[in-house]
Amino acid sequence: MTEEQILAATVGERRVHDGPVHLTEYDPAWPERFDREAERIAAALGERALMIEHVGSTSVPGLAAKPTIDVLLVVADSADEESYLPEMEAAGYVLRIREPDLDEHRMFVDRAASVQVHVLSEGCAEIERYLIFRDRLRSDAADRALYERTKRALAARTWRYVQNYADAKGWVVEEIIARARRGAPR
Repeated sequence: MTEEQILAATVGERRVHDGPVHLTEYDPAWPERFDREAERIAAALGERALMIEHVGSTSVPGLAAKPTIDVLLVVADSADEESYLPEMEAAGYVLRIREPDLDEHRMFVDRAASVQVHVLSEGCAEIERYLIFRDRLRSDAADRALYERTKRALAARTWRYVQNYADAKGWVVEEIIARARRGAPR
């Protein structure tokens, strides 16, 4: 994403990172942290939360990650913010990203910015991509190692925005998803 796209998608002040990305070794407490967040979201939204999944690197045992829990939340229509935003805010989450041109993706963070909740609409193709990628990393040691090597090399660089780091990993994410869809070994 360009800086203009990043700024256009940002709700509130965009924080400039201007440094390397800090990765930590896998923490076995991450699944428990996800469970607490999932319970908080489910309590806030009830049946409107159609799916709540742990995604991202913290959902993959053994994988180094930024110590930020990524949650995938599926609702009927992510563009209909009024159907979930007040309850998410009341539960302690802050809307930070609004991407109407990218599958109506929304992203909330908790007040400590240690949790990111990615909101997508039911039936969105991106949901499958999140889950295929996570499941492939959980089940394929070679792809997990490739992804971690790539992350570590990129994390050491200086990034204006953390989104730039995420975008730089795109090629390896696509390669791993393609292998997973083919059912191909590395």
